[in-house]
Amino acid sequence: MGMRFKDRPEAGRRLAEALPQLRERPDAIVLGLARGGVPVAAAAASELYLPFGAVLVRKLGIPGRDETAFGALAWSGGDVLRIINRPLRELILARGIPQSALDTVEAHERSELLRRATEYPGTSHDLRGKTVVLADDGLATGATMRAAVEAVRAGGAKTVIAAVPVASLEASSSLARVCDIVMALHTPGKFHAVGAFYQHFEQLTDEDVMDLLKGAAAKGQSQQLRPRVGPTSGGGS
Repeated sequence: MGMRFKDRPEAGRRLAEALPQLRERPDAIVLGLARGGVPVAAAAASELYLPFGAVLVRKLGIPGRDETAFGALAWSGGDVLRIINRPLRELILARGIPQSALDTVEAHERSELLRRATEYPGTSHDLRGKTVVLADDGLATGATMRAAVEAVRAGGAKTVIAAVPVASLEASSSLARVCDIVMALHTPGKFHAVGAFYQHFEQLTDEDVMDLLKGAAAKGQSQQLRPRVGPTSGGGS
């Protein structure tokens, strides 16, 4: 099976170790893809002394094969951004799944995305000119991460880094075309499901995610108050 992670926070801490150049960068922020990426982002941001928040995304899963996405939705500045894998959608239709079934999936996911937009804190940030680290617990197809990338680009992000503990080779290659950097700690040759690479991979609730996001402001204040370690003036050697 290869590398395994204890849980999402531990995976986030490992990601932070791989991104030391971002530590205390005033122009950087870590955003987790809700829900599963939020604990990863929170842990990584804490280690790097960076602010964190969330990007709201929803996968458009193929009916009967929900883990495989034919597209994704993302919340971006009050609008819903839509990404569709057109070749895959055409293949699905050719194999007998009706367009109406895909429309039903999209309507449901759009409704859920809008609900979360009204309830989740920490989803509105000024990203203009910033380095944005997009963190998730893993990438199978990469559809939701692509939607998140488009969302933060639309918000004015200067540099976009996709950072995940584990990713399929297909997802990593696809994202390399739209991200400045793709950071995947583990890219196994055989990829079945993200949860297979974790010892503990519980389903997260709205309350779990909102508790983390509500603490983001307090963490940001503590980071600003934290003394910076650096060269001191005066008193030569």
